[in-house]
Amino acid sequence: MRRVRGRELAGWAAALGLALIVVGYLASSPRSTLMFDDGDSLIVALVARSILDGGGGDWAMSSVLFLPEIAVFTALDAVLPFDVDGVLAANAVVNVLALYGAIRLAAGRRVEGRAPVAWSVAALATFCLLILTESSTSRDALELASLMLTTTCYSATVVGVLLAVALCRRVLDDTSGGVTPAIALGAVAAVATMSNPLFAVWATVPLSLILGAVSLAAPPVRRHAPALIGALVGGSALGFLGRIPFSAWIANSGAGYVQPSEWAHAVEYYAGLAIERLSTPGGVLAAAVILTLTVLAVVRTAHASDSGIRLVAMAAWVLPLFVIVGGIAAGTHAARYLQPLVFAPILVLVALPRVRMPRAAVTRVVPTVVAIALLVGSAAAVPRIVQAASAPDRDLACVTDWVDASGRTGAGQFWTIRLPKLHASDPARLVQVDHELHGYAWLVDRRDFAVGAVSFLVEDTQTVPWNLPTTAEPTALVECGRYRILDYAPATLPLGPARS
Repeated sequence: MRRVRGRELAGWAAALGLALIVVGYLASSPRSTLMFDDGDSLIVALVARSILDGGGGDWAMSSVLFLPEIAVFTALDAVLPFDVDGVLAANAVVNVLALYGAIRLAAGRRVEGRAPVAWSVAALATFCLLILTESSTSRDALELASLMLTTTCYSATVVGVLLAVALCRRVLDDTSGGVTPAIALGAVAAVATMSNPLFAVWATVPLSLILGAVSLAAPPVRRHAPALIGALVGGSALGFLGRIPFSAWIANSGAGYVQPSEWAHAVEYYAGLAIERLSTPGGVLAAAVILTLTVLAVVRTAHASDSGIRLVAMAAWVLPLFVIVGGIAAGTHAARYLQPLVFAPILVLVALPRVRMPRAAVTRVVPTVVAIALLVGSAAAVPRIVQAASAPDRDLACVTDWVDASGRTGAGQFWTIRLPKLHASDPARLVQVDHELHGYAWLVDRRDFAVGAVSFLVEDTQTVPWNLPTTAEPTALVECGRYRILDYAPATLPLGPARS
């Protein structure tokens, strides 16, 4: 028992080392903007700050509520003595550890001839390799693995999907029926769907199809498949019902994202992203890794010796295929919807975690080499994370210091105002508006709009030219590097009705 616990602890230690390495890489790369500065990526931090400040808020969310993400970030923010960037970096590490936990569960129990911990670490290392091939600043690039390190690109949904696969496997591997994993599966489906309806597309539907196929290939599984499908479908149904109390927060149900008539444009859009990704060495390497894993998954499906192996192997290639076909059929135009392309294929590495090397190598030599490599890598990564999370942003500080000192309320457009809003001493002092000064109720606390008027505007290169409902001219211009503050005091600018 002590040896087993030691192996599990070693697996978690390796996962932590890998997490520090990839977070250190991303934090010091151009793609760090997605983790620290991106407008969408700051909603979780804004809600968490409101909670910790004792406020409730009247939030205008998208179709995704980010409930697990908010819970994790709020807990970290409450206990860690870091500023917001430090907490975002810590959250990224936690996301990778959660990913490892789900992978390890999918690898199954340890039995003679199998090394689920070692293969789980290998699967996580492969995913981390994909992250290391990504460096674009674009949130729309087909660089999907690094999205796992953000708080708002569905990291909890990714973990939920892998947990669903893992729990299905545990039931199929348990000859006694696996009642507890089935109940847990329903709970995962309920929470994941309530937070993000995309779970039903990524997991509920394709896994139900896989379970049906596996039960046809292995009749003994038929007594488990209905219960598992029922847990998935029933849990997702409960999740949709659980969204009703949050209906006032949901500014967009997501129905508008489904436009089947746009399928041809979706093909063109995703093909363009793929071509752009394959134009870089990192993209070619990532594509080669994913293609290799996919081929291996198809082969392993065909030669699976039991239903648990077949289920996990099928999930590795069916989930990406289903998401690609579904995304095109629905006419979607968002790279983040295709994340199963990078996280599902790694499941093939834990479908059958066999020991192929001599036992001495597995238990002594390989762990030692891996431990040394991860120790060196993580030791080098920590200073990079600290430096990136604490690096001064003089332009941002110029804006927030001026706003805090003014004691007045101003406004700015979505992509411009989100970062200063989060870092200002009072986020309500910066109201989110559109170019016509209507309140823009998207991923923001709608109570901000009650101020009715503002006396200055913040703009940058992302700001759409203003079309203001007044002829007033700025009385002062404050240059803050990439930002500029247009001060209209003593005049005020009236806010128009809020829209989403």
